[in-house]
Amino acid sequence: MPADKRIPVAEETRKGLRELKVPGQTYDDLLTQLATQRRREDVEQRFRELEDADSEELTPLADP
Repeated sequence: MPADKRIPVAEETRKGLRELKVPGQTYDDLLTQLATQRRREDVEQRFRELEDADSEELTPLADP
């Protein structure tokens, strides 16, 4: 494992993170899980935006 780093957070944030942890889970594991989930949600949101976009706004990949 790489060197430990400290990340300052407010007490309320720390309590919230502690509530999200499952027994045996490290804060590193929890933060990794949360970051992965956020990236997945961002990608899903982008796909929804593309699906909702007017086809005229999209650039065709090849000329018809």
